[in-house]
Amino acid sequence: MAQDIVPIELGLTAGDLVTLWAPQWREDGEEWEAFLGDGDALFAFPDVAGLVAFVRTVKEHDLTDHPAWGVVRQLAAPDLVPEETQTYDLVGVPELVAEDPDTWIVAELAEIVAITRSLADVCELDVVHEVLDSAPGFSMLDSGTLPFSGREGSRLWEAMGAVVAQRWDEVLDVLDGVITTPDVDGVAVAAAQTELAEAEADADTDPETDDSDEVEVVPVEDVEDLTADPVLSFWSDVGIDPVRIVSSLGEHYTLRCYLDDEPVFLGTSGRIDAFRSPGALARWLADEGAHHESAQHDLGGVATWPQVADRATAGELDIAVDGDNSYVLIGLADDLAQGPEAVDPIQLDLAVELVTDADAWAGDDRASTALQQSEPLGWLVSFVLRPDPTRLAPSPPFAAEVTAWRGLVSALEDRLRVH
Repeated sequence: MAQDIVPIELGLTAGDLVTLWAPQWREDGEEWEAFLGDGDALFAFPDVAGLVAFVRTVKEHDLTDHPAWGVVRQLAAPDLVPEETQTYDLVGVPELVAEDPDTWIVAELAEIVAITRSLADVCELDVVHEVLDSAPGFSMLDSGTLPFSGREGSRLWEAMGAVVAQRWDEVLDVLDGVITTPDVDGVAVAAAQTELAEAEADADTDPETDDSDEVEVVPVEDVEDLTADPVLSFWSDVGIDPVRIVSSLGEHYTLRCYLDDEPVFLGTSGRIDAFRSPGALARWLADEGAHHESAQHDLGGVATWPQVADRATAGELDIAVDGDNSYVLIGLADDLAQGPEAVDPIQLDLAVELVTDADAWAGDDRASTALQQSEPLGWLVSFVLRPDPTRLAPSPPFAAEVTAWRGLVSALEDRLRVH
């Protein structure tokens, strides 16, 4: 069982602080999520050395019982330096919402809001949820720029900006109130500082150091020529695609290929192994890749799997997702409820591809049945994806169609075995 405990950096009033986050994991039939802390206090440190010293010397805290804690305690100090993708500048939110909602602004804000909600859930900060629920735009950030386009989209963005201007200080204040920097052993801090300095010096002086031991996340969208990007070229050559899924459960990454036009996912018995970041997927593959001849998942039998496993084991596997393999499920049910004109056909087409692929791989016929043109949902979907002025347009209300679609998405989410 692969589980994550992730070092993160939070930009708060007191400055940039580092701590540990354990995204949701399942244990004894229950879902858990935690941050480094104790009771009502969330522990954070002004530098990585303090965090390392705490991890190595303090035995009792909220992450002690996490399945991966024994591994974390043995990590080298540089391994507890937050990756750039795990830095969240909460203080900078007012500046973000003052900008136009382009791809990068929306993505950064979505990540900050997601981690803020996690903090609110774990620390029971009701006022944070109250602020984030006071403007609908906060819940649409995971859908990208689409909800914020056009006149209505501009109003959504402006309404969110108004909430931030009026109430974001409340969010920062309550988070500041739960943050504590505990005292740590000075000798352990000094040892961590030395270890970090030596690692930095080695990186600066070694001419062969090129960050090949790190997981490089290369987000790619609208790529016209896969060979132009070496990472995507590799995945194209092995015939296996990294896949990004954005649903009500959050953002997850997995792998999929096609054998004789039949989809095959990373997983077993109809359960898709899914990960909360490209880095988490790569790390799991590194462990799985060491035993690729007996890999316990359906992709283990693919002829090119050893190439993926060998790269992962060597620490040279990069995860990049082509835009055609990025599936955003959030917001589609609401759009379908408004009728064909409100639905983005590209987003819907991709979403249909994902749910039908997952069902076909799992041997389930719910998606193929619900999407038949003789069914209400199938008729609506086909009208959006293959418009024909000679066809009778679906008529409201679309309650049955929305219910059917939500059922398909829920079934897909149930298939995700999140690590």
